Amino acid sequence: MTLFLRLLRYLWQYRLRLAAAFVCSALVAGLTGAYAWMVRPVLDGIFISKDQYLLMVLPVAILGVAVLKGIFSYGQNYLMNYVGNQVITDVRQELFLQLMRLPVGFHDTNTSGRLVSRVINDVNLMAGAVAGVFRDLFQHGLTFIAMVGVIFYQNWRLAAISVVVIPLASFTMVRMGQRLRGLATRGQEKIGDMASALQEALAGIRIVKSFGREDSEALRFRESNRGFLRATMKATQVSSLASSHMEVIGVLGVAGIIWYGGYLVIQGTMTPGAFFSFLAAMIMAYTPLKRLAGANNTIQQALAAAERVFQVLDLPNEQDRDRGSNDLPPLARSLEFRGVSFRYEGGGVPALVGIHLSVKAGEVLALVGSSGSGKTTLASLVPRFYEPTEGAILIDGQDIQHGTLRSLRKQIGIVSQDTVLFDETVKNNIAYGRVGATDQEVLEAATLAYAHEFITRLPDGYHTVIGENGVKLSGGERQRLAIARAILRDPPILILDEATSSLDSESERMVQLAFSNLMRNRTTLVIAHRLSTVQNADRIVVLDRGSIVESGSHEELLQRGGLYKRLHAMQFQDMDAPR
Repeated sequence: MTLFLRLLRYLWQYRLRLAAAFVCSALVAGLTGAYAWMVRPVLDGIFISKDQYLLMVLPVAILGVAVLKGIFSYGQNYLMNYVGNQVITDVRQELFLQLMRLPVGFHDTNTSGRLVSRVINDVNLMAGAVAGVFRDLFQHGLTFIAMVGVIFYQNWRLAAISVVVIPLASFTMVRMGQRLRGLATRGQEKIGDMASALQEALAGIRIVKSFGREDSEALRFRESNRGFLRATMKATQVSSLASSHMEVIGVLGVAGIIWYGGYLVIQGTMTPGAFFSFLAAMIMAYTPLKRLAGANNTIQQALAAAERVFQVLDLPNEQDRDRGSNDLPPLARSLEFRGVSFRYEGGGVPALVGIHLSVKAGEVLALVGSSGSGKTTLASLVPRFYEPTEGAILIDGQDIQHGTLRSLRKQIGIVSQDTVLFDETVKNNIAYGRVGATDQEVLEAATLAYAHEFITRLPDGYHTVIGENGVKLSGGERQRLAIARAILRDPPILILDEATSSLDSESERMVQLAFSNLMRNRTTLVIAHRLSTVQNADRIVVLDRGSIVESGSHEELLQRGGLYKRLHAMQFQDMDAPR
């Protein structure tokens, strides 16, 4: 009920249309009741009493009722579907925005395929409830009430017999609905597994093909696909049983009415017209009751989806956790790590331990170390992708947690090894670095990134659509677009994370030239495995198991003969290793 009421709150801004739909539904229900009521004068007045006046009037009246019912039925259907689809659009938009605002840690533990399933499939199930079920609740609920009114008006004794089946029907609806809700939850989880398997296979299609693993990926997808089939068929089984039970319960009520009503007609205490009018109303009341049972099944499935959606919406996002109250000014003096430690959620060993480090404004600081030493984790704490377990990070002496996230991230640019580009034009990918950038600014940024020349060779130049993640470009070209985007952003702080590790020599040379323009007059953190790319850094910090073990220039660290020299020797054995 809590979930259902929460869904209802989304309807408030559409209350006028909802009220109009309710009026239309009430009129449809009343006109449906008029059909049942007119059965009595048709039988008693025309076929038994042979009333010529009624023969002329009643067909016209029935036609008039049909026309009016059609008009109001159209109105309530259109209005309810409009409101329902608007609500679902609002929920889906809110869910997407929440996913954008949730911290990186959440996305680390939830695959994109499962999250896509929540945005698409779960919300689609909710759409079935909001758009269809509310319509059924209005129309068929009011129609059922109208029919009950007619049968009590016709004969309250017969009506008392007919309503005996309502508790049986309600019991069936509740029990089957509870079962369906659990099955719907399981089915949505299976859809998430299926979406995850699909997304991973398509994202890694080159690896799949190169290793000849098409059949094994198909087998993995088949497992989740069949799991969803089993959950779906189980839900279909329960839904069909509910429908069958409602059919039997309805026929039980009709049989009782025929028995007792026939007895009254034979005894002469009830006219055939009155009886058939009552029976018509009873049958017409059974139809909306059956539809309401079906609506209940849909509601339970929708509530299972709503529960999964609201679980995400209720998670505290970065804006909720942001304790900053003032805008951080652009870095002017230093970026400082003061006693910073960090442990990943669910992780045993700390990723960082007691980091004390100060980076001067305009300094190029290289972070090196073996895999898992904490380089990327340390850099990820600066834009607050994660929060330190202990210690603080300060810009010009001010704790970054005291400033707003927006003002912090506004002065940080990131270029990583895994370049992220969008299935958009070259121009829009570069302009992603700053809202409202002009064409001239985009061109200047591309020129500084040594990207303008290859862009002009593309079929449509800056208006060329580059495909998902820039699939139509080479690795070096993608990286230079990412650099152009960072140049356009013009951040005081720059983070380069393994930015040239996967490039060939020629591409690396061009990218390094672009980096020289990007790094000019910026405080830069360079993360690299290839030590040849950081030899000219102002200072090199060596990390091992989450701690700083060495710091100095390239020459100083080689002379000390510590970890940096060993790492250097492993990469340049032919030149530096002792013979």
